[in-house]
Amino acid sequence: MVEKRSRLKKPVKRLLIIICLLVIILLIPLSIRLYNSSKLSKLHYDKQAINVILKKHKQKYVYEVGENKMLNAAFQSDDYQEKYLKDYTKITYQNHKNLIKNVNTLLSKKYNCKEISAIIARGNDEDVSSFAKRDKVDNVLEYLQFEYAKLSNYDRYVDYEMKERTDAEDTVTYVNLNLDKEYYTDSILISKYSETVLANKYRQLGEEYVPDDLMKIKEEYAVDDEQYLTKVAVEAFEKMAKDAAKEGFSILANSAYRSYQDQQEVYDVYKDLYGQKYVDNYVALAGYSEHQTGLALDVSSANNKVFADSKEYNWMLENSYKYGFIMRYPKDKEKITGYKYEAWHYRYVGKEIAKYIYENDLTYDEYYIRFLDK
Repeated sequence: MVEKRSRLKKPVKRLLIIICLLVIILLIPLSIRLYNSSKLSKLHYDKQAINVILKKHKQKYVYEVGENKMLNAAFQSDDYQEKYLKDYTKITYQNHKNLIKNVNTLLSKKYNCKEISAIIARGNDEDVSSFAKRDKVDNVLEYLQFEYAKLSNYDRYVDYEMKERTDAEDTVTYVNLNLDKEYYTDSILISKYSETVLANKYRQLGEEYVPDDLMKIKEEYAVDDEQYLTKVAVEAFEKMAKDAAKEGFSILANSAYRSYQDQQEVYDVYKDLYGQKYVDNYVALAGYSEHQTGLALDVSSANNKVFADSKEYNWMLENSYKYGFIMRYPKDKEKITGYKYEAWHYRYVGKEIAKYIYENDLTYDEYYIRFLDK
């Protein structure tokens, strides 16, 4: 009996060894997969992307590339194409529904990765999908190199430059400002108050647009006791006027905030007095005036009835930007602003913006389109 039991133990031992080996063999791939999954997860690849990466045995390549949002999107997409793997890593990711599909189409049309990055960055998913259907556009970066370019405006850029002979940067700026359209057409309606709001002949303030912190300008710095601006503009203007007075200059607020209704009255009066051509050049329609923002005012001198001939005018030219104000309608910029030169009209934009505009000889329209228009 002892001998029989001994003979039974050997097969059992062998079976256990085999089972252990099988378990080890099965656990090794699982452990490797878990290790790779963890490593890829730390590189911020999503679960779906990780599954595809491991299935296609691309983990080594992905480790070399590192974290890459575009690659992550590609591996998650049903439109993923192996032949474009390296190209995906060189294109800047955008959160578009049809991102990979459109990128594939653009790559197939021989756009390079830099061009594709610009194309998908300058428009939304719909814009890019529409553009991708077109025949290849040569030198597409002529306009799209500028961060504020809009893909949806591409054809308008081409038409405007051919007509006006402007350079690429100005073309993009002016078309984004709608200067290729008639005044007061296709207006953008603005209802939300902002200290950086742009109001012009293409951007309309709502009839109910009223700043919520209007404040009266001290009488010593105004032509009467009914001049208002927003709090930040009042404080900046009074500081500027006070400092100017210390140097012997008398700067006064002449016409500051105007409501929608006030602007309508001003427009009607000047139209009756001087005619349509005058108001087209100097007076905005109600709802399109900067005065309604509470950030703009007409400045006058206590020493000279003609502000442009006063010593205060020269002081303002040299110093107003230090307090956050700019001359809103300067000389030789009528085509951009839509108004004739107004030596007296100033707008508060803040010190940083005012300094940049002063140093770079820009209008606020140009600055807004290039840096603030989102």
